[in-house]
Amino acid sequence: MYKSELDKHIQNNSLSNSFILFGESSFLIDRYTNTLTNKEGASLLKFYHDEYNFNSAKAHLSQASLFGDQNILIIKSEKKIPKKDLDTLIEQCEKNPDNIFVYAYYGTDNTAYAKPPAKTKTMCVRFFHPNHSEAVFTVSQIAREKSVNIDSYAINHLLSVHSGDIALAYNEIDKLKIYDRAITVKDIDNLVFGLAEINIDDFIKKVLNKKDFKADLVSLLEHGEDEIRVLTATTSYITTLYMFNIYIRVNGAPNAIEILGYNAPKFVVDDKATMSIKIKPLIYYKLHELLLDSELKMKSSHVDKSAILLSTLIRVQQLL
Repeated sequence: MYKSELDKHIQNNSLSNSFILFGESSFLIDRYTNTLTNKEGASLLKFYHDEYNFNSAKAHLSQASLFGDQNILIIKSEKKIPKKDLDTLIEQCEKNPDNIFVYAYYGTDNTAYAKPPAKTKTMCVRFFHPNHSEAVFTVSQIAREKSVNIDSYAINHLLSVHSGDIALAYNEIDKLKIYDRAITVKDIDNLVFGLAEINIDDFIKKVLNKKDFKADLVSLLEHGEDEIRVLTATTSYITTLYMFNIYIRVNGAPNAIEILGYNAPKFVVDDKATMSIKIKPLIYYKLHELLLDSELKMKSSHVDKSAILLSTLIRVQQLL
């Protein structure tokens, strides 16, 4: 099933007590894991990724709660747990309707759990990246839950600041709680520290795509960005692209967790993968040499940093 169907079951109080959550949106998997297991007084056991232990998991669902309440088991993993294990844990929930089991699968095999195990009431739910209207609705829900007064216009701006990344927008809602009034676009610009970073990322992409960047550079610097930060952010971005390039050449396809250390949104991974393979390994070497040399010049002499930065970025485009 999909998110909309699960929402209906939540509204109608017709949920099962075992769930397999998977798909492209790690944020929504996390959010619904919390929603389905938010039970006051329950005995909760969580396993994250490599911590999973079948015997402990089975024992938790098998035993009676110390306080006579629910036993809740959460397993979060990028790796598929053995089918035999999964069947047994679901069976324990079938035997005891008071238990709750959520298997949050963050891997990329989105066909493995399309159907629930036979003869069970398990709900298998696939979460796609929310489109823009879904993202706005979800952030507005979160804002209401946290008593943050923010309208759809400001939410649109917040999502725009973070390139539509709902997880990043979610993280900012708590910051906005400091305002005991309706949130404005200006409040978001003043408080959300991701704004400058996102603008720099957009700026760097323009440079690497060999587009005219001079007006954007002036705007960045006028709004308080430091020349060295712009330069080091460019170096970091190109280093990430190089990591993608190497991984793809060795393995054939990108894997965000192994390259970046976290499960980035699919559109981010696809964008970086596409950009990375356009640049040859020798050019990566020359780009790093140029950028690191320019950074050293900026830090070791009393020269016009803006002039060095502009000259460096022009030379970056010439190398590409």
